Amino acid sequence: MGDPADHTPMTGVQHAFRLLEAVAAHEGGAPAKQLAREAGLPLDEALEALRGLVDDGYLRRLDDGGLILSDRLHGNGSGPSVDPVRPALASLRDEVSAASYLTFYEEGEIRIAEIVDGPQTPKVDLWVGFEDAGHATALGKCVLRELDDEARGDYLARHELPDLTPRTITHREDLLRQLESSMSTPVMMDREEYDLGTVCIAVPVYHGTKLGSLGVSFRADRMYRTRQVRESLLASAERVSRSLSFGGG
Repeated sequence: MGDPADHTPMTGVQHAFRLLEAVAAHEGGAPAKQLAREAGLPLDEALEALRGLVDDGYLRRLDDGGLILSDRLHGNGSGPSVDPVRPALASLRDEVSAASYLTFYEEGEIRIAEIVDGPQTPKVDLWVGFEDAGHATALGKCVLRELDDEARGDYLARHELPDLTPRTITHREDLLRQLESSMSTPVMMDREEYDLGTVCIAVPVYHGTKLGSLGVSFRADRMYRTRQVRESLLASAERVSRSLSFGGG
């Protein structure tokens, strides 16, 4: 008898096409676990196929671990084009000497769209994907605060609040209390809640009706610069939202 159908070369090709179709349905990228589920494949088989598609240049892995179509298959392979805002992100990085980040809330998930860092301004180690860390980052909390009650409740119902550091908020009531107490200011912070030794500050941005956040991360021993960073962030957020609105994408 021949090999079982699940082990034939043709089956591998079919799996690859099913995964590519799943990736194409998510313009802002999607994590491997979600793609495996949508393609109806066991996670181990999906991971192997996705790895091959990345190695062969058909898929591109984002900084948050999500996967999108590469330029080889898609004109831009992403959601809103971030090309118009990269200069603003680079300017923010240089102005405050900190890596800058842009996120969007897409399909019920908070996803990184762009990171601009440098040798002297390294990005935080993204050791946990943003799908599992929205509660522990200023970028994620900024988006959660801006959502309406229904959307916020839906997000929290679908996401656990894992303990990433001793400072992470892990109880829904505590998180909601913090979000509600910050309604008077557009600025959100996380103080070593995602990564010990790292502080992040973020403010909301918009691409039409699409919600996102703009933030920077820096070492906790530089907390004394918080006021300057906030002022720079607010000015940059206005430029980014304006660039997204008029820059297409």
